[in-house]
Amino acid sequence: MPVLRSPGISSGLDVNAIVAQLVAAERAPSAQRIQRQETRLTTQISALGAMRGALATLQSAVEPLKTVSSFQTRAVASSNEGVFTATATSSAAPGSFEIEVVQLASAQKIASNAFAGGAPTVVGTGTLSISAGVRSFDVVIDDINNTLAGIRDAINTAPNNTAVRATIVTTGDGSRLVISARESGAVNTLQVVAAGGDGGLAALEYSAGGPSGNYTQLAAAADSLVRIEGFDVAGSTNTVSGAIDGVTLTLEGTAPGALQTVTVGNDSEASSERIKKFIADFNTTASLLANLRRFNPTSREAGPLMGDALLRNVESDIRRQIAAPTTGASPPYTTLASIGITTTKEGALQLDEAKLNAALAADFDSVGRLFGSDDGIAARLDASLDRVLVGEGQLDNRTNNLRGQKRTLGTDREALDRRMVAVEARYRAQFSALDVALAGLQSTANFLTQQLAKPVS
Repeated sequence: MPVLRSPGISSGLDVNAIVAQLVAAERAPSAQRIQRQETRLTTQISALGAMRGALATLQSAVEPLKTVSSFQTRAVASSNEGVFTATATSSAAPGSFEIEVVQLASAQKIASNAFAGGAPTVVGTGTLSISAGVRSFDVVIDDINNTLAGIRDAINTAPNNTAVRATIVTTGDGSRLVISARESGAVNTLQVVAAGGDGGLAALEYSAGGPSGNYTQLAAAADSLVRIEGFDVAGSTNTVSGAIDGVTLTLEGTAPGALQTVTVGNDSEASSERIKKFIADFNTTASLLANLRRFNPTSREAGPLMGDALLRNVESDIRRQIAAPTTGASPPYTTLASIGITTTKEGALQLDEAKLNAALAADFDSVGRLFGSDDGIAARLDASLDRVLVGEGQLDNRTNNLRGQKRTLGTDREALDRRMVAVEARYRAQFSALDVALAGLQSTANFLTQQLAKPVS
């Protein structure tokens, strides 16, 4: 049967502890090297992720500045917002226009004669054909919904009703069915025609061109009328667009005979805010990139990408793009410096606001082209960032390379584990042989000691 032995029991050596210490000592240099390299790679991969995030944020900030129209916003003002308000697009030409609001557009509203019995009054059965201009629909009235309230509900819930709304107004002399056109304008005149049934629905018929004894008109179907620079402009709504290029008027009230003014100008404030935001976003990115390559000579602390060629090239290209002149802009406003934006020794952008305002006042459109033309700063920066951020671009390739190195370290660690298993086995074999040898020597020593201790005869 097998004999159970514990390493070192014969010689008194702690073989397990000795082997463990020897293996640990032999593992340590390689394990520490792998750990240092893995930590470095993990830090660099994380730093590249932070770099990607910063550059992507800058690219997002640049995106809305890539068109000239994004800078050509217009400020528009009404001299009397109680009469009209106004908005303008970039296509509107700066200038002033005289406006006279003669009439507002209104939707027709009619109220039936009073039904003394109120909303529960039975009116009749049949079909009501209701229209407001070209929009029309039919409502079938039967014994279930033949009351005034039932007719109101049937009108409002009719699946094809895009023309009118119905409600009931109750006063001392009874209840009235009130029908309102959904849309304003003379083209949306109301008409109600009754057919079939018991004839009771005839009390709800209405025609603008015929007898209207069944209803009282509460509001007429009317078009708006505006005089712009003395020319009449009519419409079915209270929104007037297209009469002045790029300008939309919203009519709020009438002032016949009184001239108001709408003034369109360049929105320098909005453009200035866009430029300030660009500077802030750029400086945030520049600060993060500078932190990644930092080096503190006092503490000897270095950033994770200090001396990194990719980071250095990216920063250089970005600065090259913002420093180059824009051929699509008009001199002298062809560079950032010409509109008051300069670079500090730390690499941040700083703004001379007075110089920017002067440039916007002198040549508003050229400042927009400086950023938004085809070869403008925004387009150049976007293209530069795209080369770095695009799939399988510079950042992807660099990150994938580092991840590959990290996977290789994992393979190295597994190989080290396997080698240490073999080293441990070798040490155990050696110390087991030593244990046996020492045990033999110990036995011989014990025998000799016994022999020498015997008396000589």
